[in-house]
Parts: sequence; C-alpha cells; structure tokens
Amino acid sequence: MISADGLRKQLGDSMFHTHLLDVRWALGDPDGPQHYLDGHIPGAVFVDLETELAAPSSPARGRHPLPDIAHLQKCARSWGLRTGEPVVVYDATGGMAAARAWWLLRWAGVDDVRILDGGLPAWERSGGELATGSESDPAPGDVVLTAGNLPITDADGAAAWDGPLLDARAGERYRGEVEPVDPRAGHIPGAVSAPTAENLTSEGTFKSREQLRARFAEFGDGPVAVYCGSGITAAHQIAALAAAGIAATLYPGSWSEWSNDPERPVATD
Repeated sequence: MISADGLRKQLGDSMFHTHLLDVRWALGDPDGPQHYLDGHIPGAVFVDLETELAAPSSPARGRHPLPDIAHLQKCARSWGLRTGEPVVVYDATGGMAAARAWWLLRWAGVDDVRILDGGLPAWERSGGELATGSESDPAPGDVVLTAGNLPITDADGAAAWDGPLLDARAGERYRGEVEPVDPRAGHIPGAVSAPTAENLTSEGTFKSREQLRARFAEFGDGPVAVYCGSGITAAHQIAALAAAGIAATLYPGSWSEWSNDPERPVATD
C-alpha cells in the first residue's frame, strides 16, 4: 500500500518516475472511462479492466480469465510502464478493482507495484487535486513481463485444497441466498466465507496489519487460497493477506468458472 500523503511525496521526488494507473471498474458500472474524464489524479492513465486486465469471458474459464502475457505486456507498454520504475494503482472503491492490476503486474514480474490506500476518495480528502478530460498519451514503455511470478490454482486444485479456501464474495452469495450473475448459487464445498469488504475501514482504507492478521487467523492454519466471483475481488483479499504478511494463491476462474461446470458440487450451508 501507499498512502495519499506518501504518493504526493513520491510524485514530487525527482528520483522516481511513478506511473499512475486509474482502474475504476465495478460490477454493473460500465462508466469507468467517463469517471476518469470527470476527475482523476493528474498524470494517471486509465486502464480498462474488462479488455486490458482480463481475457474474453467463457463458461470454461470464467468471466475474467487471466490475460495472455503478450497482450498484458502490450497494454502495459501502452500505459508507459518501464523496467524498474514504480507503479501505483487506484480506484474509487477501496481498491476492489485496483487490486486486480496490482496482482496481475506482480504475477507478471513487476516488483514495485502499490495500491493507493483508500483510492481516489483518500486522495481528495488529503487535499489532492484532480485533473479532468484526457491526458496526453504516455511515451511507450519497455517493460518486459513474464507470467507465473505469483501462485495460482485451478478448479481441481481448489477442490482438493489443503488449507483455508477463502470465498471473498458477500456472505449472501456464499450462502446461496442470491446469485446475480452466475448460473448456480452457493460456494465451493469446504470454502469459508471471508467477504472482502471486511478488509476495509469505514473510510475505505485497509485495516491495520494487526487487525488483518487477527481476522485471517480465525480461518485456520495451512496454505491459503482465495476465490470470488470472477477473480477480481479475490485479488483484493490477496492484497490484504499480503499486508498481514500471509502469502496466498489465487483461483482465477473462481465461482464463475466453477458454477458453469455441472460436474462440480455446490454447497449452500
């Protein structure tokens, strides 16, 4: 994480050329580009989660499969990312979307990537200015990406996971009371409910390291894996786990993949 004050200081330091990525996206809200035009941190580049941070959806791979590494590298270079230069990602929803960019870039081998804690609201509360309209296209970057630098699992791995398997969706979706987008309601048998929203304070910033460690300790010992609806907010859970000093594995296909396979069992208790 990086705080709004920390980001302002870093942006003013000539030693750093910090790349800002605006990753505003939410389920059911297609207006991220317009939100960006209406106001963004000066110098930020808009990143489209649906087309740049995910491959096309399919029942076999879920709603937001991991993108091809060549495609991700092409996009990252279009954002101006360069080897060895720091990256900060943000959104306006507590990092729920920005964490996808954080996780993907870390998975692709970019070491210095941080989430703006509290996102755009925290920036504004700290007195940060906003720019409107489009920015000039950044100079093409030269970053080289390689897949596989963070661990992932597939449906078979999730089914046999030996340790806490965290379901990051809202509790009512875990329990099968509602299912707004996927074909079946419920959760992967053996998974425990760990709603991502509980990682945040009332102001939309991440809870302290100590609070997060206490939260995740309740789920037991062993290697941790995380899934959500389609692999987006699960990345937020992995960021919270990382802040607590706990490594975790992502199941990218998540419930959108699992629930499309009629051979996979579903639990609702």
